[in-house]
Amino acid sequence: MIQKIRDIRTNKWVKFGVVAICYLLWVIWLGNYWWLFGLPIVFDLYITKKVKWAFWKKEYKKGEKRNVWLDWVDALIFALIAATFLRMYFLEAYMIPTSSMERSMLTGDYLFVSKVAYGPRVPETPLSLPLVHNTAPVVNSKSYVEWIKWDYRRLAGFGQVERNDAVVFGFPHGDTVLTKMPQEDYYKLVRLNGKENTERMLGPIIVRPTDKKDNYVKRCAAIAGDSLEIRGGRVFVNGEPQKAFSGIQYTYSVRTNGTAINSLVLDKMNISYNETSFDPTLPGYPNMPLTDEAFIQIKNLPNVVDAVQNNDVFPHDYPDSPLSIFPFTTDNKWTRDNFGPLWIPKSGKTVNLTLANLPIYRRIIAVYEHNILEVRDGQIYINNQLADTYTFKMDYYFMMGDNRHNSLDSRYWGFVPEDHIVGKPAFVWFSTDKYKKFPKNIRWSRLFKGFD
Repeated sequence: MIQKIRDIRTNKWVKFGVVAICYLLWVIWLGNYWWLFGLPIVFDLYITKKVKWAFWKKEYKKGEKRNVWLDWVDALIFALIAATFLRMYFLEAYMIPTSSMERSMLTGDYLFVSKVAYGPRVPETPLSLPLVHNTAPVVNSKSYVEWIKWDYRRLAGFGQVERNDAVVFGFPHGDTVLTKMPQEDYYKLVRLNGKENTERMLGPIIVRPTDKKDNYVKRCAAIAGDSLEIRGGRVFVNGEPQKAFSGIQYTYSVRTNGTAINSLVLDKMNISYNETSFDPTLPGYPNMPLTDEAFIQIKNLPNVVDAVQNNDVFPHDYPDSPLSIFPFTTDNKWTRDNFGPLWIPKSGKTVNLTLANLPIYRRIIAVYEHNILEVRDGQIYINNQLADTYTFKMDYYFMMGDNRHNSLDSRYWGFVPEDHIVGKPAFVWFSTDKYKKFPKNIRWSRLFKGFD
């Protein structure tokens, strides 16, 4: 019986059948039936064996000593192909670079992002160096070429973006990047300083396709079709308060009796050192980031006199201004803590267009959905046609960081289109604290931690 099972398992037709079925399922998932031309290659690999597809692999004669270096090359090439396939369609590694999601995700967290959660995107620029995103290491140049460009298409996934999901996505304003300050928002700097000055001081610029924009991670506050409003820093969606998360935090003005809070106490409460400083003129901490739980603990400390949540009301507190808060109009009275109400565009829905609401939808119409948008003599033209309505082609999302007073998010750059969605954080596989030395910098408690 065991021998029969072994014979079946080693039979070349059985091997071919299993691989062919898996390949066909992958082609169906991919939805591009040109890949069926790869089936004869699978047949030749397992049955006819007429072509040496692994041209780099040495074939040894009976009794010939194996070359260890060639075997290593073969193993590395196989690993590279497998890793590239997994990264493209299933899992991608990502590191949290900033504190915008503190405490839900910490700076220095290394994540695996599930692409099948919402369905992987078919690459827009398929000709790219493997295992890197948009910049080639060492030479610091583009890791891709645009000789071939495919339209946006997403494969079937396990679900769709839901309210309150943590989501990884391409930075919406990341289509244009300044070489001297690649992490900054190009469009914000242009609004504040002018295009010519910005590019002269920080350029030249790099233009990136959608799938090569830098990736961000935020929480989805509202999905397509929702209405969102922020009042006193608290988020309301369709009139209901947002679900409470233990990691959401705001900054507070914490007044003390003149003494600083013991650093060991702050450390125990995981309060970020780089965001907290004692101001003896207050006396206290003008911007202490606290969760609701930490706020109660701080208020109960013996040397704390009072703690009040910071609330940015119009006119804006520094460094915000009407030109930094979406939709970037000089008469805009929205702030990071008092924002909206704002309707989130949904595919197939139509809105009336006016000069008053055009700033909200301008980038969607002209950039994300690739139309020619002009205003002539006080009237709106789309693709040279007079327009007083617009029907959206994609769904959009409103993303916010859990660290509400230290997050550049949709309040500062608007909507996230569906074709920018990369995936959903699966778990932390490693985490380090840059303010501590090895081995104390390793956050052992966060290894293989999931997310709310």
